[in-house]
Formats: sequence, C-alpha cells, structure tokens
Amino acid sequence: MSSISVVLPYSPSPYFESVLKQFLSIPLVRKIFVVHAGGFAKAHPNCEGVLSGALTAGGAISRIVARTDTEFLLVVNQPCEIRLERGALERFIRFAGQSGAGLAYSSYCELKQGGSQEHPAIDYQLGSIRDSFNFGPLMLFTTAAAKEALAEYGAREELRWAGLYDLRLKVSVGNVVPHIPETLYTKCEADLRLSGEKQFDYVDPRNRPIQREMEIVATDHLKRIGAYLPPVFKKVPQTDVEYPAEASVVIPVHNRARTIAEAVRSAVRQRADFSFNIIAVDNHSTDGTTEILRDLARSCPDLKHLVPARQDLGIGGLWNEAVSSEHCGRYAVQLDSDDLYSGEDTLRSMVGVFREDDYAMVIGSYRVVDVDLNAIPPGVVDHREWTPDNGRNNALRVNGLGAPRGFQTSLLRKLGFPNVSYGEDYAVSLRLSRDYKVGRIFEPLYLCRRWEGNTDAALTIEQTNDNELYKDRVRTCEILARQRQNRLAGMRAIAAVERSPIFC
Repeated sequence: MSSISVVLPYSPSPYFESVLKQFLSIPLVRKIFVVHAGGFAKAHPNCEGVLSGALTAGGAISRIVARTDTEFLLVVNQPCEIRLERGALERFIRFAGQSGAGLAYSSYCELKQGGSQEHPAIDYQLGSIRDSFNFGPLMLFTTAAAKEALAEYGAREELRWAGLYDLRLKVSVGNVVPHIPETLYTKCEADLRLSGEKQFDYVDPRNRPIQREMEIVATDHLKRIGAYLPPVFKKVPQTDVEYPAEASVVIPVHNRARTIAEAVRSAVRQRADFSFNIIAVDNHSTDGTTEILRDLARSCPDLKHLVPARQDLGIGGLWNEAVSSEHCGRYAVQLDSDDLYSGEDTLRSMVGVFREDDYAMVIGSYRVVDVDLNAIPPGVVDHREWTPDNGRNNALRVNGLGAPRGFQTSLLRKLGFPNVSYGEDYAVSLRLSRDYKVGRIFEPLYLCRRWEGNTDAALTIEQTNDNELYKDRVRTCEILARQRQNRLAGMRAIAAVERSPIFC
C-alpha cells in the first residue's frame, strides 16, 4: 500500500489540533512535518517539527523533500481548517499513480459563513506559471518527482517565500500536473473578500520583496523551458500613414451612464502640444449612455462617437473598431468608461515617452479610488516589478501590467485585439513585448475606480475560473511562440556558423 507524508503549517488557532488529529488517524499517513516558527511542541511520534519562518521557504521545502521516505508528499499550502471526504487521500494517490503525476490537486468545497459552496479548480497547463495559480490548499507531490526535480535543477535554500513555487515549477518540467475534477475535501474559508478586493494583493508595495523572489524563480523556469527572452528588441516598423491626430483616447463603453461623461471630460481637459481626439465606441448601450455621448459630441467636435454595426463585440472588438477607424491617431491611449485621467498632462506624458525611444507601447501607473474618487487600498499601483531587461519575461508571471496603456496604432492594426471582454489588453501586451520595447511611467496618471459597477467587482467562482483559464491559455500560446522563436534563432545561428569560412 502506498504511503503519504503530510506537510502542515502550524497555527495557534483551535482548528490546528483537529486537522492534525485527522491526518494522524489515517493509516496511509506515515509522517507529518509541522512547519513552525517556534511555537510547536511535538505531540506524536509520527510528527516532526520543521523550524522555518514560512512553509514556502526554500530551505524548509528542500529539507522536507530530502527527509521524505514515503511515495507521496501532501503539502497543505496555507493555514486553514481542512475536512477530508471519506477516502480522499486514497483517491488522491490512486489518481496520481495512474496518471504518472508529478503533482496532483483536486477541486474542493468552501465553507463560508456557515454555507458550503463547491470550488472547482481549473486545469493546469504550460501557461499556468503564475504564482497565484489556485491549486486549493492541498497539493500532492510524487516524492520521486520532487527529489528528481531538485536534484536536476538544484534546491534554492536561500528563498524566503518562493520555495514551494520553485518546486512546483521544477516538477512541472517533464511531469504531468493533473487536476482531479472531484471535490475531495472542504476548506473553511477565512478570506471573505470579494474578487474585486483580492485582485490587487500582489501589487501591494509591502509585497515587493516577495514579488522579486517570485520573478527570479519564474525567470529561471522560462530559461529551463526555452521561453526566456534576452533584452534584445526589434525596431518598430516605420509607416508613411498620415494620421488625423497624433493621439486618440479610446473609450470602449457599454451602459455607463453614471460615469461616461466624467471620463470624456477628463480626456477633453488634456493639455498637449499635439493634436488629439477622443473615440468613444458605444456598444449599443441601453441605459442613456448613447444619448449622453451624442450630447457631448455636439459640443465637442474632437469627440468621435462610434456605434458598431455588429452586436457581438467584446471590449477587444470595440478597440478594433476604434483603431481601424479613420479617426484614430498615431498613438491609441486607453481610458475605461468608469475611470479618469488624474490630471491634464496624462496624454502629454504618455506621448512624451513614445517620443523618447522606439516603444511599441507605453504603460502608466494608476491610483485606486472609490466611486467618489477617494483613495482606497492599495493606493498607487505602479507595477514596479517591470524592468527594461526582464519585464517581458516577468509579464508571463503576473496577471496584469498596469494602466493607462498606450499603443502604436500601426502595430495594433496589424495584430488586432482578441474579441473578448477580459484579458484582451494583456494578450496584446504580451504579444507586443515579445518583439518590441515597452515604455513605463511609474508616477500615477490615472484614477481607477473600484465600485459595484465594475465588471469584476464580485465575480462568481465560475466567472473567476473562466477569466483565469483564459489568461493561462494566452500565456500558453505566448510561451509556445517564444519557444519557437528561440528555436528558430538558434537554428539561424548554427546555420550562420556553418556558412562561415572558419567553420568550412
């Protein structure tokens, strides 16, 4: 019979003892590693304390893997109460063994304020390299795969936070990571915030040291799988197109009667030493937005109010309508219909960076505010994790790149946006960054409203999963493209050497 070792983070909370006893009562469990910072007293001969500042530290992970002598290693990756279904661990190891998994995980239930809700997980794929991928709190490693991965690629004991992330990326190279589409346990949820409140956690300035570690680990992974891009960039192709303006502010909109006028006025107020216009693409609004835009357009000739003939367009499709129109300027700069430019120099700042270097796109920074424009946490989101040398690699690890975003219109007309309403900007940004330089502005130029009208304010689990799955697929396609690009570059380099007189 197969056996399991369990890694359990210590907690002084009352639930810890019941979780510990639950695992100790299962015959499959041979040993429990309790990771603690000094507060755990050994309570059972099958328990072994591991002193560490964090469960996810590289030193703790490598020591635990080295000491594991069972076939499987179950990591409880967060302090929480877990209630296993009958036969859950048997199902875990049976599924992992039959699939040859290096790492397996399952769907689960969440107990929130007395109610139980199923939480289906999504399938892992090549592009699931973000450190925020939700395995749920239980991750079952095949011990042999974990030992082989650390032996082949090396243990990173210096990591303070990214050790578990490092292990699962290394295990994923050459091993399958299957999702068990069954609810095998219940997690008692402690974080009851809405989806819109959670999405900024990773850009909180307090988390920057953690993010830097995650970037190092992700970059090493991209190098291992042949998808890393060195800081060598193509030139943006020159064009002889005559544009009606130097810049266009693009506002895709649907049913934003409450905020659209403020958004447009913040664009109209821009001061610049170049010509610009505003293109509002109205996706057949039914709440009065259309009438508001018509009225504004009468008094503002620089506002171009477009209503697409098609009625099947997402936000990406609306962008394509704006960019392909005769009104679009040399640079297309984003403004969401419920957001505002924070001052009168936003557009000038964006175009100024375009003029400094050969950039395909420029991304600014924003301040998070409520509907009344009061600053709310996390405050300024500047995505300082972006660096000129490694930004396009690290972009594959994170879920967004910032705002406002400005693009070279000539490139957008060639590439186009995917016709979706989530991740369309991320997909285009990854594609552009594969070949071209991206300029950054780290001072806030933009006010990003968080309110109940946001499309991502309170998503269901299913909606969140759909969004995350889409971005993972975008990353998968991008990684495949970068691997192919690197292979072709290598083949060209070899061919050049073979043609050289010295080689001959």
